[in-house]
Amino acid sequence: MSDYQAYEDACEKIRAENAILLTEFVAWLEASGLSEKVVKKHRENIAFYINDYLLYDDALEAKDGVDAVSWFLGDWFIRKAMWSSQASIKENAASLKKFYAFMHEKGLVSADDLVELKQIVKEGMPDWLETMRDYNNAGIDDSW
Repeated sequence: MSDYQAYEDACEKIRAENAILLTEFVAWLEASGLSEKVVKKHRENIAFYINDYLLYDDALEAKDGVDAVSWFLGDWFIRKAMWSSQASIKENAASLKKFYAFMHEKGLVSADDLVELKQIVKEGMPDWLETMRDYNNAGIDDSW
């Protein structure tokens, strides 16, 4: 089996596990009393993170995604998601915090990982928003 086929097989297995996680995450969000619209947005954000970003270069499981959040929100999301904006960075950060709180409650990530994630978001947010602003302003000629 080629390395690529092994990667594809691992991604297929992870996507199946992610589908179950997303279903459980939605139920968890609904049980907390969030509106259908908010639940849908959190689900979309997390589906993009765990099924696109975490499987982009390597086959990473959702439980191993805490350490990847900074690179995702501070670079990859800004460059790869054409809908990225300062507001969507904040929305994704909120979704990620909720998702990893859910993962902690399920026993899939440690309390330390959850604390680390919240710290990463708190410390990284100003830089991510500045990067987004700079990215949007790149190439603008101020000569007029």
